[in-house]
Amino acid sequence: MLNEIFTQEEIERARSYHRPLYWIRPAELALGLLVPLAFVFAQVDDELSPAWWLEVLVLTTLVLTATVLARLPLAVWRFRHERAWGFSTQTVRGWVADRLKGLTIGTVFTGVAFIGLIGAARAFPRWWPLIAAAGAAVLVALLTFVAPVLLEPVFNRFRPLDDKRLANELRALADRAGVPIRDVLVADASRRTTKSNAYVSGLGRTRRVVLWDTLLERGGEPELKAVIAHELGHRRFQHVAFGTLLAMAGAAGSVLVLWALAADPGDPGIVPFAVFLFTALEIATMPFFAALSRRFERAADRFSLDLTDDPEAYERLHAKLARDNLADLDPPRAFQFAFHSHPTPAERITAGRAWKLGAAVPDQ
Repeated sequence: MLNEIFTQEEIERARSYHRPLYWIRPAELALGLLVPLAFVFAQVDDELSPAWWLEVLVLTTLVLTATVLARLPLAVWRFRHERAWGFSTQTVRGWVADRLKGLTIGTVFTGVAFIGLIGAARAFPRWWPLIAAAGAAVLVALLTFVAPVLLEPVFNRFRPLDDKRLANELRALADRAGVPIRDVLVADASRRTTKSNAYVSGLGRTRRVVLWDTLLERGGEPELKAVIAHELGHRRFQHVAFGTLLAMAGAAGSVLVLWALAADPGDPGIVPFAVFLFTALEIATMPFFAALSRRFERAADRFSLDLTDDPEAYERLHAKLARDNLADLDPPRAFQFAFHSHPTPAERITAGRAWKLGAAVPDQ
């Protein structure tokens, strides 16, 4: 089926782009484990600061900064790879600024989380696992809620869709879907990339549907409606909320695993081990969350087809996204199992064609 949808030249070009990434991704994950583990064995925790909470912040900063620096050659390679293939539109200065922003935000939130965890262990030696687990779950929910209004604007600017007629039609589409929306926002993704995308994020009042400006510029109106219908499907089925609940459970469970393994959870020196453990648990659960995400994507695809009743636009959309973004058309099974959050373009287009045949003979 793959060769019926894409030419052999397109398949080979996608393979050439993705082939080195099959090595880069595992290397990045390995460094994410090895760097904090090196700190564990080095026992860099003696008299870093006169106050325990400040020592937690210092250790968190050291471990996360060292991890970023260890991965820097791979990150530079990725940046050069994207530029070589014509995707990255960033300057070196902008790219470095993004790395620094990400490190700063990650250090602040991780440091605060560890202060809460270690503080609970020091204040409540018997009950700290329950307190810290509940706190970790609440933090995940809070981050999901505030990310669209506090964190996403750090990296992108957002504006309402300027085309009033199209905006009204998309709102009408949302009303038919049973998930009314106030605004469809457009992100200035073209500052960084020529690739196209759309997504939903947030919970409750911060929930939003976002189109990248690159997608808005290239997509025809039927394709844009197919994209929005897909994102509305995620909202209709509460995928973000369900994913948040799972992440909350995972965060709480990680704290309980730390409780089972840590000798002295009230010692600030536990930070490197905690970073190592939480990273290992995240890697171990990646295949599960990737499979769940692919299931969500298939459900949203079907919802899009049902809502728009336009399988031709659906197929044009996914073929165009695959070609414009150089999507991985034929990934190794192990890599797809572990990392891919979306079905392959051929799988999605095949599903759309099957839906079309089913819709054409509804009595079967």
